[in-house]
Amino acid sequence: MAVTASMVKELREMTGAGMMDCKKALSETDGNMDAAIEYLRKNGQAKAEKKAGRIAAEGIVMAEVKDDKTAAIVEVNSETDFVAKNADFQAFVKDVVAQAMTSDAKDMDAFLAESWNAEAGKTVQEALTEKIAVIGEKLSIRRFEKIVSDGCIVSYIHGGGRIGVLVEAETDVVNDEIRTCLKNVAMQVAAMYPKYVSREEVPEDYIEHEKEILMAQAKKENEESSKPKPDNIIEKMLVGRLNKELKEICLLDQVYVQDSDLTVGKYVEKVAKETGAKLSLKKFVRYETGEGLEKKNEDFAAEVAAQMAGN
Repeated sequence: MAVTASMVKELREMTGAGMMDCKKALSETDGNMDAAIEYLRKNGQAKAEKKAGRIAAEGIVMAEVKDDKTAAIVEVNSETDFVAKNADFQAFVKDVVAQAMTSDAKDMDAFLAESWNAEAGKTVQEALTEKIAVIGEKLSIRRFEKIVSDGCIVSYIHGGGRIGVLVEAETDVVNDEIRTCLKNVAMQVAAMYPKYVSREEVPEDYIEHEKEILMAQAKKENEESSKPKPDNIIEKMLVGRLNKELKEICLLDQVYVQDSDLTVGKYVEKVAKETGAKLSLKKFVRYETGEGLEKKNEDFAAEVAAQMAGN
């Protein structure tokens, strides 16, 4: 497969690797983007796959919490940021959140087929279709999640709906101190993007895959070193690097942003002790608008030139 400049550019945006490294990776993997990312990581030329380069769809994330016990979060996408800031669009998203709060749907198909609470006689899908006709732009209810808890749930919305977070905790005490603690944790989730609450949640296949990547990096470094290290030192390096990565992706192990002397886990323990509560983090949901979606790349100059050539 021929490697194009646009492919190289996309890979650079996703990995931060150099142009020639990206070109070689694509050549070695016959243009397979995922395999090229893997190639770069194994050669130490990319720290990790960066999805941020592909996050570009517009819209907003919105959440609602009722009585600390029931919560819902939704992402609704639009084509343009202009529409995302439109009051009519935002009112519709608020209705979608209210729908999610009462929904029993297990997936998006079931959710769209439900009766629309905001107006009788239509489904959620029909309400969405009508809103598309009114606004004149493609809209999409992309995802939703509902949580019902015996403990406490808080929400946090950042950047006017760019990022939304729900945090659920098991607790025998619910007061302002507990809510503030969980709100601070939700802000941590928004800022630091953990993947799991604790190490116990990390799948074994994820750990094995990362070990493979880290081992390939370590061996390559060793081959290029003027003072190669013995295998037992390489193994210790691998363990150290894996632990460092787990501290970054596991919420309880992350350094607490508001007090770098504490981890998030230690911060929660501190608040539990101060309030006399049996408090533990159970779950979080983090939505970022457009996450993982491709944005249509419009080159208006090229479009006009093509039209002129056609005429």
